[in-house]
Amino acid sequence: QVQLVESGGGLVQAGGSLRLSCVASGRAFSPAAVAWFRQAPGKEREAVAAITWSAGTTNSADSVKGRFSISRDKVKNTVYLEMNSLKPEDTAVYYCAASKGGVIMNRYDYNVWGQGTQVTVSS
Repeated sequence: QVQLVESGGGLVQAGGSLRLSCVASGRAFSPAAVAWFRQAPGKEREAVAAITWSAGTTNSADSVKGRFSISRDKVKNTVYLEMNSLKPEDTAVYYCAASKGGVIMNRYDYNVWGQGTQVTVSS
């Protein structure tokens, strides 16, 4: 059974930066893709950025393009989300998830989820 553990969240001022990490443990980790999602209070969970495990192809939401970047280290079984120029509207719980296939920005194609890490951006 694969487990995902996120870290790196915290409180930051607007304009600041954070780097989230997602470490996979358990049996051999070889998903089709890994993505970061976020959920703010009272809102739907939304895809932030995703990366295919094999080729490293990335995709990201329009709201974070140019500010966030996703990367992966296949040796360490770790996916990162580098977040720059943070805004108060980026405040949410950020989740890492792994997919067996499908559309990489579609949350319903992800079957393994981490517990989440809180990101709070103050104005």
